[in-house]
Amino acid sequence: MRNSRRGFSAFSLSFLDIMSCGLGAVVLLFLIIKHNTDVKDVMPTYDLNREIEMLDGDIGDAQARTASAKSQASTLDAELTTAQGEAKLIRTQLAKVRAASKTVVASISNREIEKMKSDVKRLEQKKKTVSAQIKAQSDQVRTFTGEGNREYLTGLKLGGQRILILLDASASMLDDTIVNIIRRRNMDDAAKRRSWKWQQALETVDWISARFPRDSAYQIFTYNTSVVPVLPETKWRWLQVSEFDQLNRAIGKMKRVIPNGGSSLAAALAAINRLSPKPDNIYLITDGLPTQGLAPPRGTTVTGQQRIDLFEDAMSQLPRSIPINTILLPMEGDPMAAWAYWQVALQTRGAFLTPAKDWP
Repeated sequence: MRNSRRGFSAFSLSFLDIMSCGLGAVVLLFLIIKHNTDVKDVMPTYDLNREIEMLDGDIGDAQARTASAKSQASTLDAELTTAQGEAKLIRTQLAKVRAASKTVVASISNREIEKMKSDVKRLEQKKKTVSAQIKAQSDQVRTFTGEGNREYLTGLKLGGQRILILLDASASMLDDTIVNIIRRRNMDDAAKRRSWKWQQALETVDWISARFPRDSAYQIFTYNTSVVPVLPETKWRWLQVSEFDQLNRAIGKMKRVIPNGGSSLAAALAAINRLSPKPDNIYLITDGLPTQGLAPPRGTTVTGQQRIDLFEDAMSQLPRSIPINTILLPMEGDPMAAWAYWQVALQTRGAFLTPAKDWP
């Protein structure tokens, strides 16, 4: 057997070991360098100074809000304290008022309380009366102030759309006694006009005219043995209350009339038929029953029964459904006049009254 040996070289083995170690070192170095690079790329960077500034800003805002809240709380506490003080003061004053009221009530007797209640009711009634008077005066188309401020007529139905006033202008309107009538009839015209009874009749018409509704029409007739409008040129037509100058002229013309002659109520009522349309309210100012009819009397005297018959004949001339408001002035020797005109007021749904001498 042949023994064969290879040759062993120490140099070649060492060289391989060195090269392997060097390669391993290079690989290890490469891995280390690559790993550090990846870590640096992944890890973020932080600006701590900016974060600190932001945190400082948030802390400042929170401190400002806290200070504002504390200030508002202090203000509310002060207002609450003030309100509590005022409430306490009000409670104190209220307690004093209640105590004082109890003292006053205790010191007032029942009689005084009733008197106070009566005074209050009286004042309230007076207030209502004054308010009614003010309203009535505001609606008046003319002003009229009677002597003694006696501006009232109880029961008269003031108003209407077509108002007719019939004023007795006979000689009996000069006075309330036959003797004085005869005496005044022989006086001059100025003295006749100044007669107190005639002046009362004129003021009565003046008073009524001052209360005409503004949107109504009127006419004023004077009558004795004949019938004449106070404004003859109007010729039996209705006049408008809204024409104030004409109304004042009519009242002025009426005051120049002189009482004279007898009294024909039939002629006055017959004249109503000359108006178209008919009146819806009539005021009759007279002092008694008529002394003649449509025709002149046969004698110089007239009895009481004849005057009643003349009155009934006159009423037959009156159209139906027209209320008559009679204002009867005083006259002696005619006791049936009041009864007769009162019956007319009942039948026509009008009014009847006899005023005092100092009215209106």
